[in-house]
Amino acid sequence: MPPQEDRPKTKKPANTAFKQQRLKAWQPILTPKTVLPTFFIIGAIFVPIGIGLYIASDKVSQVIFDYTFCQKEATSTFSKPTKDYGPITEWRWDATSRACTVRFEVDENFNPPVFLYYRLTNFYQNHRRYVKSFDTDQLKGTRKSSDKLSTNCDPLKTPPEGTWVMVNGVNTTSLSDAQYYPCGLIANSMFSDEIGDLTCISSDAQFTDKTTGEQIQGCSTGTQISYLFQPRSIAWPSDADRFKSIKSEFTEAEIPTKLIPPPMWRSPNAFGGRYVNGYTAENLPDLHTWERFQVWMRTAGLPNFRKLYGRNNGDVLPKGIWEVAITDNFPVENFAGTKSVVISTVSIIGGKNPFLGVAYMAVGAICWALGLVFLLRHMIKPRKLGDHTYLSWNQPQGRADGGGERTSLMNR
Repeated sequence: MPPQEDRPKTKKPANTAFKQQRLKAWQPILTPKTVLPTFFIIGAIFVPIGIGLYIASDKVSQVIFDYTFCQKEATSTFSKPTKDYGPITEWRWDATSRACTVRFEVDENFNPPVFLYYRLTNFYQNHRRYVKSFDTDQLKGTRKSSDKLSTNCDPLKTPPEGTWVMVNGVNTTSLSDAQYYPCGLIANSMFSDEIGDLTCISSDAQFTDKTTGEQIQGCSTGTQISYLFQPRSIAWPSDADRFKSIKSEFTEAEIPTKLIPPPMWRSPNAFGGRYVNGYTAENLPDLHTWERFQVWMRTAGLPNFRKLYGRNNGDVLPKGIWEVAITDNFPVENFAGTKSVVISTVSIIGGKNPFLGVAYMAVGAICWALGLVFLLRHMIKPRKLGDHTYLSWNQPQGRADGGGERTSLMNR
C-alpha cells in the first residue's frame, strides 16, 4: 500500500451513502387512487371554510363615505352632493371653522362594539426612509441632546436657526440645541382631521337619555341625541411600553425653547391650532396616553389603509340619519389621495373582507372540478400503470435480463 503522501489526489467524493446520494428517501408515486381522493378531500375542506368566512364577513355592518371634496363641493347650507358619495344625504362646509358637516344614512342597526376609522388612499407609509424616521429613545421619554438624536429623523431632527416660539406671550427664538418633539417624518405627517361624535337627525329607534334615564322614542334635529366614540383601547397594548412622557425630563422653562412641535403640527389648522405657538408645560403631548398618535406611528404596509380613531363598546348604533362634524386639517391634494370615514362592526376574522371566503371557495371548487375531470378521464380511457419492480433503482446488480449491462454502461 503506497504511503499517504504518494496516493494520487482526486476530487471524487467518498463512497458513502450520504456523498453518493444513496440515502433512503420516500417519493410518492401519483396514481388515480391517491390523486383523485386528494382533490375531493381538499375541496370538501376548503368550500365549507370559505362559506363560513364569507358569512362571517357578510354579517359585518359597515358605512363608508368619502369627504375629500367637501370643501370644494359643499355649500354653506345643507345640500345634497352633486355626485354619488354613497350614504351621504347632505353636507355643509363652514369656511370659518373649516368644518365639514356630513349627514349620512345608516341602513341597519350596528351592534357593539362599533369602531370608527379614517381611511387614506395613495399615502405611502411603507417608504423605507419614512418607516425608519423616528428616534426610539426620544419616544420612550429619554432626554437626549439634539446632536445625539438618530440621523433617521433627518431632515426633521432639529428646527432651523431662528425658529420662534411663544414664551409668556412674547415671541422668543428657540435655543441652539432645540429639537423637534417628536422628531421624524412619521410624527410630522400625523393625521390631524378631527372627527366628532355622531348626532342623531332622524330615527325611529328608542333611546335612553343618559342624564335623566328616560326613554325617548325616535329622534329629530332638536333632540341632540349623540353616539360617542372613545379614543381609548384603540392602540395595541404593547405600544404603551414604546411611548412614554418626556415632560419630567425638562423644566417648565426649558420646554418652550428646547422642544419644538414638528412643522405640520404648528399649522393653524392642525389639532385645533393648539401647537401654533409651540409647547408649554400644559399642552406638551403625553405620548404614553395619546393612543391616536400610537396608532399613526404603527405604519401601514400598503398605500390604501384605514386606522382606528375611536370605538364604542356598549351602545347599539340604530339605523337612521346621523350627522358628524369633521374639522378638515389634513391635506391630501399634495399626494393625490382621498380621505374617508368608516364606521364598522367586526367579526371573528376582523372587518368586512369577503375576499378570503371567496378565495377558499374558489380553491375548493377548482379542486372538485379537476377531480371530476380526472375521474372521467380515468373511467373513459384508463391508463395502464407500469410494474414498479422494473424501475431502475429496483434492478439487482448483474441481472441476466440486461440490468447488469445497463449498470455497467452507466458506470463507464
